[in-house]
Amino acid sequence: MKKYSKLFIAFFLCFLMLTGCNTSKEEAKVYYLNFKPEVADVWEEIAELYTQETGVEVKILTAPSNGNAQALKAEIAKRDAPTIFQINGPVEFEDWKNYCVDLSDTELYSWLKDKSMAISDETGVYGMPYVVEGYGIIYNDAIMQKYFSLASRSTKYKSMDEINTYAKLEEVVKDMTEHKNELGIQGVFGSTSFFKGEDWRWQTHLTNLPIYYEYKDKGVNDLETIDFSYGNNMKKIFDLYLDYSCTPKSEVKKKTVNDSMEEFALGKCAMVQNGNWAWTQIASVSGNTVTEDNCKYLPIYIGAKGEENQGLCIGTECYMCINNMVSEESQQASIDFIEWLYSSDIGKDYVTNKLQFITVFNTFSDEETPSNPLARQVSQYVSDESLSSVSWNFTTFPSQGYKDKLSEHLLMYINGEMDWSGVSKYVVDQWNAEKSGK
Repeated sequence: MKKYSKLFIAFFLCFLMLTGCNTSKEEAKVYYLNFKPEVADVWEEIAELYTQETGVEVKILTAPSNGNAQALKAEIAKRDAPTIFQINGPVEFEDWKNYCVDLSDTELYSWLKDKSMAISDETGVYGMPYVVEGYGIIYNDAIMQKYFSLASRSTKYKSMDEINTYAKLEEVVKDMTEHKNELGIQGVFGSTSFFKGEDWRWQTHLTNLPIYYEYKDKGVNDLETIDFSYGNNMKKIFDLYLDYSCTPKSEVKKKTVNDSMEEFALGKCAMVQNGNWAWTQIASVSGNTVTEDNCKYLPIYIGAKGEENQGLCIGTECYMCINNMVSEESQQASIDFIEWLYSSDIGKDYVTNKLQFITVFNTFSDEETPSNPLARQVSQYVSDESLSSVSWNFTTFPSQGYKDKLSEHLLMYINGEMDWSGVSKYVVDQWNAEKSGK
């Protein structure tokens, strides 16, 4: 009997040696699911550099535009799942909170200038903001100065500094259209792009304005039910984009964000709605005619009371999370990677000068700011105490499906298949149904 026991023990020990049976630690890996396609190449550079410096394997996968939610669902179920993923705010956190590592004891969290920006609950800190961004109406000041110098113009304004309400913007846009041949433009605005996955500028960013003002009126940061009381204000600016564009309404469904950035870069239009990240796209267009000193910002005015004191839309929907379903070694390796990026000299250089991020961490000095002219203006708007920034309330929107359906309704409105009341009805009814759980 003892003989068989000894044989069994020997066999078992051999089995442990052959299989490892958790006796050796898993190799630490970093797998980052990026949702910013415009800087995908930069993330690949960063990954290669970090691997060369540390020996830690870093994999980057970039989700398609507006496709982060779908990509995350697909990738998280795989054996080789992302170790770092992104969520866009507190609503999406509810979908992924069971996958998030508590980051409250990390150096990264200690570096955060404004701790309230992190996504947290009573148990810990789970979503780490890594950039502040701003969006508004980007304009080519060279074209605008040319317009203001026209003796034949019908408006009284002398510069963009005087344009601080929707009424003034509308007046200028309509008059510029009368002089578009003299100005050398095909339309005042770039394409209102509605190619699938490229419609976030409208279903998210533009729709943020009426929701912001409704929240502001009611003194809240979120609502279970809304009235969409500023819906007609949104309609006015949306119509202005559509009616005074270099692209006919019939063509917007096939237009991409890159198309509209190219139109702006080549001087086919004078204005386009987008964020500070757009400068990279504008500057990279072959034949770009827009210089840094002429690429400027105007807030998105919708005719709301007091909007003359409104600034840009400032905030973030960029939160990094560490996947608690991967090994502890890979969790720590992922935290180390992010901390290296936001604290080392070479990492910070990439953040500032290649990713062009306006950072939220105290590891950066005032001199370490992006050269991006739009990013610099975002910082200037934030520092202007006479203006109130528009918060990014679209992070409280019910779901990605809600936003995608809103795009369909907006496109039906554009095509004349639905009037604006149909859009408003969808916005209110579906919001109230989803947020109240009915």
